[in-house]
Amino acid sequence: MKTKGLRTNKINIVTLGCSKNLVDSEVLFTQLKGNGYNVSHESKKDDANIVVINTCGFIDNAKEESINTILRYVDAKEAGVVDKVYVTGCLSHRYKDELEIEMPTVDAWFGTNELPRLLKTLKADYKHELVGERLLTTPAHYAYLKIAEGCDRPCSFCAIPLMRGHHVSRPAEELIKEAQSLARRGTKELILIAQDLTYYGLDIYKKRTLADLINRLADVEGIDWIRLQYAYPSGFPINVLDVMRERSNVCNYLDMPLQTGSTELLKTMRRGITREKTEALIETIREKVPGIALRTTLIVGHPGETEAMFDETYAFVEKMRFDRLGAFTYSHEDNTHSYTMPDDIPADIKQERADAIMDLQQGISSELNQEKLGHTYKVLFDRKEGGFFIGRTEFDSPEVDNEVLVPAGQYVRQGDFANVRITEAHEFDLYGVVTV
Repeated sequence: MKTKGLRTNKINIVTLGCSKNLVDSEVLFTQLKGNGYNVSHESKKDDANIVVINTCGFIDNAKEESINTILRYVDAKEAGVVDKVYVTGCLSHRYKDELEIEMPTVDAWFGTNELPRLLKTLKADYKHELVGERLLTTPAHYAYLKIAEGCDRPCSFCAIPLMRGHHVSRPAEELIKEAQSLARRGTKELILIAQDLTYYGLDIYKKRTLADLINRLADVEGIDWIRLQYAYPSGFPINVLDVMRERSNVCNYLDMPLQTGSTELLKTMRRGITREKTEALIETIREKVPGIALRTTLIVGHPGETEAMFDETYAFVEKMRFDRLGAFTYSHEDNTHSYTMPDDIPADIKQERADAIMDLQQGISSELNQEKLGHTYKVLFDRKEGGFFIGRTEFDSPEVDNEVLVPAGQYVRQGDFANVRITEAHEFDLYGVVTV
């Protein structure tokens, strides 16, 4: 029998979308725990009577997943299994007015910057003393560190500024404090995230200070790896590469979404860079940090992308030989500049182009992995699955990149580092044995 007092209720937080959303959910989770609530994150038991859904509204597939998740819990509410359904995050921020009409049984909708109002609705206090403290939903040995919110870039296809607002850097002191707190609780790897890492500091320090921040984070005792995700190519602060080369605990890894290899299309996309400048930047990166792993993402099927433009992108990938790459079909997002152009590439052509890029990348990845045979790498182990312990090298980010598998008979544990000699290489995975 359900009790009516809020303090005895159980709250389940459901997170959809990117790692930045996950951090937001962890902050909410921490605040609710700090208020003494019984709260879980993505509970498999379905025993919570209050559900908070942190949605993604980035592209069509993500929006569809968010809506389907909301509908699932709305149905549970109508069946009497759930008492309250609250929705927050990007989809809610962007489409709140329309969704309130279409889904009137949702109890309340919140934007991406409305944590205090969400807590108040849940009858919880916003505890300032918990700022910089986080209960992780990832394994304890790695954590995402969101160093900024929002974005000031004018990319034609992107709706992020509509959902997340202008770029706002977090003060360095606050980030150092959070990193120290995470390290004390066993975090070994910090993954720096933002819509654009390279913009860090411009708003509060009046200059790009990402390199300074990384240097300070590298001094935090207990942090063995620092990884950079989501760096914008235009205006990239080259001094970051000096820090990466000089500091042993800054991974030789960079995630830099480049979107296309066509200069004409880069101009249409309002990316502020040309293919020639992009290639020169990649050459500089590889010269300054030998052996660096470069990850990128590409969009195919943007309005106006001709077959010749796509061929340029294909040739660009062939030439650059990225270590990691993802290709996505263009999503026609309302209220963006690209939305004013006709979405003129048929869906099947978009998918064919994405498949062609990924087939090319599969071959490149296989060749690069073959070069690792017989070499030994430092590996951080994330989990045990079936008959293997599964981990990553410094060249791989969780969930999106290659993995290293070693037989479960070898003695390692989740969160351990070990040296692994590579004995077998496939397109996206490596197999090896632990060495002394």
